[in-house]
Amino acid sequence: MSTIAVSYLDAIANHGRTLATHIGLVNELGNEISGGSPAYARRAVTWLTSANGVIHPNADLDFNVPAGTTVAGIRFFSALTGGTNFGGRNMTQNEVFTAQGIFRLLATASGIRHTAIN
Repeated sequence: MSTIAVSYLDAIANHGRTLATHIGLVNELGNEISGGSPAYARRAVTWLTSANGVIHPNADLDFNVPAGTTVAGIRFFSALTGGTNFGGRNMTQNEVFTAQGIFRLLATASGIRHTAIN
């Protein structure tokens, strides 16, 4: 079996940039965070052009997080509310907010990797 060309993976990744238009946060149960003042909301994301099948946001994203919340993962969505949940990943270390705060998602540490299985 031959190896998938990187150009193919980049083409898939670049198409994915048009599908996953928002990023959201989930708690340790996998439920999307809600509430707070100012209120939590998904953030619109602009993706950089794919390199080796990987896309990253073009900038860090700040999220309002309500008191008493644990941020345990990120998810990729097709809309600001509702829409399709494309899944995501869990954090290697959860972040607990005892008071209202801001969670900063670093662009360089987050993204979507497109790979082929041989």
